[in-house]
Amino acid sequence: MSLIEGICVAFTAIYANKLRSLLTMLGIIIGIASVLAMIAVGDGARTVVLEEAEKQGGVNQFTMYCINIKKVGDVWIANRSNEYFKYGDVLAIEAECPSVALTVPQIPAWGGVLAQVAGGAEIRTSYNGVNASFAKAMDWNIQDGRFISDEDIEKGAKVCVLGADVAAGLFGDESPIGKEIKIARGSGNNREKERLTVIGTMTPRQQYLRFGFSLSAQVFIPITTTQTRFTGSDKIQMLSIQTKTVADIPRAMEEVKATIRKRHRGKDDFFVTWDMKSGMRQLDKISAVIKIALGSIAGFSLLVGGIGIMNMMLVAVAERTREIGLRKALGAKNIDILLQFLIESTAMCSVGGVLGIGLGVFVSKGAAYIAVKIVKIIPVWPAVITPHWLLVSVLFSSMIGILFGLYPAIKAMKLSPIEALHTE
Repeated sequence: MSLIEGICVAFTAIYANKLRSLLTMLGIIIGIASVLAMIAVGDGARTVVLEEAEKQGGVNQFTMYCINIKKVGDVWIANRSNEYFKYGDVLAIEAECPSVALTVPQIPAWGGVLAQVAGGAEIRTSYNGVNASFAKAMDWNIQDGRFISDEDIEKGAKVCVLGADVAAGLFGDESPIGKEIKIARGSGNNREKERLTVIGTMTPRQQYLRFGFSLSAQVFIPITTTQTRFTGSDKIQMLSIQTKTVADIPRAMEEVKATIRKRHRGKDDFFVTWDMKSGMRQLDKISAVIKIALGSIAGFSLLVGGIGIMNMMLVAVAERTREIGLRKALGAKNIDILLQFLIESTAMCSVGGVLGIGLGVFVSKGAAYIAVKIVKIIPVWPAVITPHWLLVSVLFSSMIGILFGLYPAIKAMKLSPIEALHTE
């Protein structure tokens, strides 16, 4: 029997018992759909996290935070170190650390900030003292005007750049370039107000999933201006270090720590370090555990589907015993009978796999839609379905057909032609 002839016979048999074949394939369909939907939604979550990482400057970076408390053994104690980051550290890191591409100091104020336009609108917001590298490190484009320059940093210029939400809240559709705003921090009569000239606005950027705020709702000020006009201190709270490649992160960490120790009397216990790459590795581990757990559950459905295929093929062998005997009497070899039923079970599972893929795509899209409705700060949750997983789904379902169809096919092959022809 040729392969094409065997496939034609298999699909003829499936079509002749359409309802029974569909019910038999149901386990395969549900199993494949479950696995595919789980993988699609899981990979979609990873895509969301990667996009989140890009909003924070990409995976090839790490951040160093000054800390007020530290853990010694199992106990948290106050960090009594007098050391802290200074702008000189930024310049030293860029000069002495070859693995570092950009260094971005930040002095963020997350609340209690009021931005006002003289005689006009006001908006609750936050500000962030940064240097000229911030926009480049964040891969963030200017919408109008320009970003903070090195000259602004050197002079401590009283200028600012507005996020899209702040610009819209204060000026509506008007261009804010060249206009003044007041930034006030504190409460009541104790508010300290500073006048700043707007030199640029940024393109809109979505809200952070992890932190729950949007960069578009911030005002960006030269870090030296922030120190002299707002904090009254040369202390810098955090440094974001961007490396040339992801592989450079471990080496860059050691270079930066060595530079900091050299400038801070050998001390490196006044800050903690967090890198995006480690966070992604942790995400991959969690994702792998979830996939294994959910894949095992879906595997039971595939097992039930495989047993259903075996059961139907045994019924088919019993129903077509005389046909088997007749074919053997006409010269069919054992291998022909074996291939006939093996091809039929494989074809049935393959069809089930294809239908499962269709159902899986539908279910994954639906699950992604529900995820967006639950986690409202995410406008889109992608259901990532790659050709790789589609191919694996079809091949896996075909393998189930071969595995569970082998016993009925062997049973059909071993039938005696004489006994088969005498079967009623």
